[in-house]
Amino acid sequence: MSNPTAITADDGVPFVDTVREFDAPVSAVFKAHVDPDLLAKWLGPRDARLNVTEYNATTGGSWHYESGHENAMYGFRGVFHTVDTDELIIMTFEFDGAPGQVGISTTRFEEIDGRTRIVAHEVYPSVEARDMALATGMNYGVIEGYERLDEVLAA
Repeated sequence: MSNPTAITADDGVPFVDTVREFDAPVSAVFKAHVDPDLLAKWLGPRDARLNVTEYNATTGGSWHYESGHENAMYGFRGVFHTVDTDELIIMTFEFDGAPGQVGISTTRFEEIDGRTRIVAHEVYPSVEARDMALATGMNYGVIEGYERLDEVLAA
């Protein structure tokens, strides 16, 4: 059984906060966030395909992937601002369909008795941009992606 995913998007601020625990050590959860082959196995909903074209998860590195279905693939890109192994990832994100609408994501990895809690804080360029991301089903993709990550970690 998966752990619950708490996603908070308060009215009037361009933030999305996500908290999730995993029954795996920090090193494994962190690796699944920085290894492009592992990322492709869990990020997003089950019915979507993820094609990672660039993923240099180091401080100053860049990333790009496409996600979606055969007839509708959507590109996303960004830059890794800070990557501290097993502790922190700070990165920008931008949807290719909304150029210039760059957000920033901070994900902390916390060890709790051999388990891992991730705490993510995303800042969008506006409340409207955040609401548009939420309206596209982002929450569903995050929740199902973390369920898939549970499966990757268990394997």
